[in-house]
Amino acid sequence: MPQLQASQEHPEAPEGGRQYGKFQNEIYSNGIMNNSMPTVTTNPNKLEAQAKLHLGVTSYNYVTGGAGERATMDANRLAFRQWKIIPRMLRDTTHRDLTVEIFGEKHESPVFFAPVGVQTIFHRDREVGVAEIAAEIGVPYIMSSAASSSIEEVAKANGSGRRWYQLYWPHDEEITVSLLNRAKSNGFKVLVVTLDTWALAWRPADLDNAYVPFAKGVGNQVGFSDPVFRRKFKAKHKKEIEDDVLTASVDWEADVFSGKAHTWDQIEHLKKNWDGPIVLKGIQHVDDAKKAVEVGVQGIIVSNHGGRQMDGATGSFEVLPEIAEAVGDKITVLFDSGIRTGADIIKALCLGAKGVLIGRPFVYGLGIAGKQGARDVVKGILADLDQSMGLCGIRTIADCTPSMIRKVRYGGDLKSSL
Repeated sequence: MPQLQASQEHPEAPEGGRQYGKFQNEIYSNGIMNNSMPTVTTNPNKLEAQAKLHLGVTSYNYVTGGAGERATMDANRLAFRQWKIIPRMLRDTTHRDLTVEIFGEKHESPVFFAPVGVQTIFHRDREVGVAEIAAEIGVPYIMSSAASSSIEEVAKANGSGRRWYQLYWPHDEEITVSLLNRAKSNGFKVLVVTLDTWALAWRPADLDNAYVPFAKGVGNQVGFSDPVFRRKFKAKHKKEIEDDVLTASVDWEADVFSGKAHTWDQIEHLKKNWDGPIVLKGIQHVDDAKKAVEVGVQGIIVSNHGGRQMDGATGSFEVLPEIAEAVGDKITVLFDSGIRTGADIIKALCLGAKGVLIGRPFVYGLGIAGKQGARDVVKGILADLDQSMGLCGIRTIADCTPSMIRKVRYGGDLKSSL
């Protein structure tokens, strides 16, 4: 068995990106030399249980819950277990390069913070804290429209970091344009349009406690800070939002989660008012992926909202390869829903994703130890990715190809880390 030395150094790499694998040695060194153990578990199968110890019942149920019986959540994880990595030996993978180019910009890794709303219910550090540490570790931050921080606050906290803006699409076009203009003027480079949440799904974990944070104004900060929404609210009710938060919440949610779906022809309005890349989040069907190419957007995210919207749906990873094959290089394919480990990321990249979004894991870290907890969870996943690439014979992201994995089915994978 290889012996670990406390002073063991991670090999220095040539220029080409951060060496995230060093985090592993930092953990060992802190433990051996300082008797300091990780605050947040490094075991992806224990992370949710640890978060439960730190979160209130409604906050915990909100992040862990899914639509219906959570069958789609189960499918997301089980889909990964049906694909196996085939390691290659005697390749020079001492130094790995995790950098990737997406929409003409070089990123230090293919990993993104997924858009997650109402982060204040998990920890007072909320979105501004996570946006801050995202810049620190070189991971782009995708801000949710359902944030408990304003667009301007998140941009300031993120500083020189990379940031994208996720839109829960209002039906009021004037408000939509106002949100897009604020995002653009605050340095958000890519617009991510969520398609699958124009109404809230049947979510028993929230229903059993009659819990909707937005109803009391939590998670509505983007709307409440918007000048157009504020003007319209005052004209309608003859008072300010702060004078009647409950009514303001009703008005905001009626526009954003109205129960009325958008249609493909309305994408044109977004294209006219956003001069950067547009990415459609929530694509699960090959025909929808092809339609996205047809309407002229630049990217799609193969996602089922982490199983939060449609119960009994296919796992996102199950449909990724056919979607990636169908659209080829005509559009950038990203992946979301079910990523927990470095091996998961390798599998998604091998089957055609150019980047992946991480959601629940960083929220668990946030709940456990604030922004530093979120940071350490994502650093851990990146370290796992870095080390796993080296161990299976992959030096660069471009080396993640279909030849590195194989689909299998056997009884040992009927259960997974869910």
